[in-house]
Amino acid sequence: MTATAERSRVLSALDLVRDPELDEPITTLGFVSSCHVSAAGDVVVRLRLPTYFCAPNFAFLMVADAYDVLAALPEVRSVDVTLEDHFAADQINAGVAARAGFVAAFDGEAADELDDLRRTFVSKAMLAGTDQVCRPLVASGTDPVELTRLTLGDVPPSADLDRLRRRRAELGLRSDDGAPLLVDPGTGAPIAAAGAPKYLGLARLTQTGIEANTGICRGMLRHRYAGAGAGESEEGPG
Repeated sequence: MTATAERSRVLSALDLVRDPELDEPITTLGFVSSCHVSAAGDVVVRLRLPTYFCAPNFAFLMVADAYDVLAALPEVRSVDVTLEDHFAADQINAGVAARAGFVAAFDGEAADELDDLRRTFVSKAMLAGTDQVCRPLVASGTDPVELTRLTLGDVPPSADLDRLRRRRAELGLRSDDGAPLLVDPGTGAPIAAAGAPKYLGLARLTQTGIEANTGICRGMLRHRYAGAGAGESEEGPG
């Protein structure tokens, strides 16, 4: 495999790593400042974030996830993922390199690992994804109450629907064609007809918040760094 093809393969793997709050790949967000792959299979990736004080728990998740997806690639001999220009970079980088976990990396400062935090943001992403799928249906005349009677298989195929299925699967919720379209992100229980307007309103609010935060982060990153990131584009695989 050529060096260009190998680098492309590495960047494709990094497409799977998402900012937990924004639910977008770190590549398309511009968070990958550089990516180098040697002929021997040594991968060196440098990450950057919109501000010096971005939340360290979010940063740790992204650095750790990047390490994991790259280490899992065949023919990769070594992986070096480093976060730069961040107040907690030393702790995060050392913790990820040692595979020590968040609590060990922030000894005396962190009480818990980040599994619950990750699930919280996947739940929000699922709600936002439900809005993306349902909004066109409502705009075309489908009554919100009718949505409670639909399944995922009743919805026209789309990239948004595929993304919603993936988020539901991450939460351990049904994502097959027979699964109800509107479900509680915590329990997977179907939403009753009476609760549809409130549920859809929450889903819309969640999606609006993610869109706003994404725009802010993109703007701050462009202000902080002049160049585009490795693998950066307008849209990612989600």
